[in-house]
Amino acid sequence: MINLVKKKYILPVVASAFLFIGSSFKDDFFEIAKQLEIFTTLFKELNTNYVDETNPGELMDSAIKGMLASLDPYTVYFNEQDVLKFKINNTGEYTGIGALITQRSGKLILREVYKNFPADKAGFKPGDEIIQIGDVAIADFKDDASQLLKGAKNTKIDIQYIRQGKTNTTQILLNEVEIKSVPFYSKIDDKTGYIVLSRFNKKASNETKEALLELKKQGATQIVLDLRNNPGGLLVEAINICNLFVPKNEIIVTTKSINEKHNNIYKTTAEPVDLEIPLVIIVNDKSASASEIVSGALQDLDRAVIIGSRSFGKGLVQKPVDLTYNTQLKVTISRYFTPSGRCIQALDYAHKDKNGLATRTQATNYNSFKTRKGRTVYDGGGILPDVPMDESKTSVIANALIKNDGIFNYATAYYYKNPNQGNQIPTFSNADFQDFKQFLKNQKISFGTETEESLKNTLAIAKKEAIDEAIINEYNQLLAAVQKSEAQQLDNHQAEIKDLILEEIIKRYQYQEGFYQYYMKSNSVIKKAVTILNNTDNYKTILKS
Repeated sequence: MINLVKKKYILPVVASAFLFIGSSFKDDFFEIAKQLEIFTTLFKELNTNYVDETNPGELMDSAIKGMLASLDPYTVYFNEQDVLKFKINNTGEYTGIGALITQRSGKLILREVYKNFPADKAGFKPGDEIIQIGDVAIADFKDDASQLLKGAKNTKIDIQYIRQGKTNTTQILLNEVEIKSVPFYSKIDDKTGYIVLSRFNKKASNETKEALLELKKQGATQIVLDLRNNPGGLLVEAINICNLFVPKNEIIVTTKSINEKHNNIYKTTAEPVDLEIPLVIIVNDKSASASEIVSGALQDLDRAVIIGSRSFGKGLVQKPVDLTYNTQLKVTISRYFTPSGRCIQALDYAHKDKNGLATRTQATNYNSFKTRKGRTVYDGGGILPDVPMDESKTSVIANALIKNDGIFNYATAYYYKNPNQGNQIPTFSNADFQDFKQFLKNQKISFGTETEESLKNTLAIAKKEAIDEAIINEYNQLLAAVQKSEAQQLDNHQAEIKDLILEEIIKRYQYQEGFYQYYMKSNSVIKKAVTILNNTDNYKTILKS
């Protein structure tokens, strides 16, 4: 938000900001100047004449967001607080408490507590709900309240929180926190190394290189690189990670735009670590951007076997542009293309449907391309694995349970009912699954599927139009049918949901490290990756077929 005390100072600042942004997009300066004059005149007259007191900063914030919403979701405006968070994501370093936090219903909910960081040392657990920081009640704080937990090193902060219905108070000491790009690596067996790459911040390639060298030192002769749920990050880090496995001066990705200055070819710049070591990369529908550059480039160069499910399809390139008053515009400047010429982007925001939604390329319209060895690959958005695996996809019902915190809240309740699990891997039986289903009923947790939400929205509209009484019986019957179907989906996807619950429970007792130790040995997709690597002939056949 732009906080300017006097209205008269807003107009020149806004005009200069918009002129800077506009000039980067178009050459028609007369049209830009014309539209800016119209906008500034309107803005001035609105603030001068509106019947009630206006907040110029909020009006401008809404105007900017409304303008950018007509483009793609990655072109966004950052206020000062947003800029700070953006920098943290790219560096992986900040001073805070060391926990993953979400803000909901006037509370800050701790989703995950990182071992040996301030939150952990203060005794916080996942599921704790922070309701007050210092003298600030979270319910009264409109902005991102998690920023209240950042500050100078060794700052002491009084915190009030709720755990299992009981209000507690404690004090936490802020310290430096480092978010690792590679949170875990280890040997799966005598010859297979496993590396989890969770984000592409500025240390991603160095951490991946260190993990690779250490695993090779320990005797690993083949590698599984897990990019599932990795949303991407810095382009240069994706190129450098590819460079670990391919020669210097290899083309990894190109960017194309109507603005020629954003057309670039990106090549590797260093000598590789290992050109021969067999490599399997795992992706899923939440692997995006830089994850797709790594998997797509190494697939096109026939350097790795890709397994899992089709990746997200985020192939739009953004560039941060500094504006006045420490604000920033992150603007889409071009599209990514893999070495074979495939466009990674799945959704076309330039051509939206009648509902204003971006269109997606249909499978019948996918274009074919060739890898270096002549294998056929396709565009259509995202990276299609060489070995597709349905079990790597998250079902609709599982996504709903993740979104509505059904699994998270159950794991919290389970932890406090079973406090003595320690380092033992808990089992999750069929009886436990029935207990989970009963928990959802007792807590009245809605699945929140799109079908259910659309139906509820229909009733809300019917109430506004005073026709709800005429359709209420049919509505209740249809809602009951939808909810019955959702309950059936629970049973249909029982194995998947049990795995997700167990994984969440393990984190409560053994942090991230314990989770990955378990996951590395039990996950079916990782097992498939090892099977492919162990069969040298099959591995080579996949890369030649």
